[in-house]
Amino acid sequence: MEVLRQARTQLAELTGMNAETVSSFEQTEDGWTLEIEVLELSRVPDTMSLLASYQVDLDPDGQLTGYRRVRRYERGRSDAHRPGGR
Repeated sequence: MEVLRQARTQLAELTGMNAETVSSFEQTEDGWTLEIEVLELSRVPDTMSLLASYQVDLDPDGQLTGYRRVRRYERGRSDAHRPGGR
């Protein structure tokens, strides 16, 4: 759990944006890989706010080694379901 807290804090410090939640994480040979949901732009109503998913890589000690935005979306939108997994 401490690794998750550290990742959220470090990403928020680097980007200046609120890290809302960790949506996935896995241990790798090089440490940890997480996907963190971030509030990028607050709007009214809140369902129109822009969120983004960031892939965050940490070393075995929980120190951030890299991150990248992998998706951007409105809070009120769900993932589109594509037939055949495409």
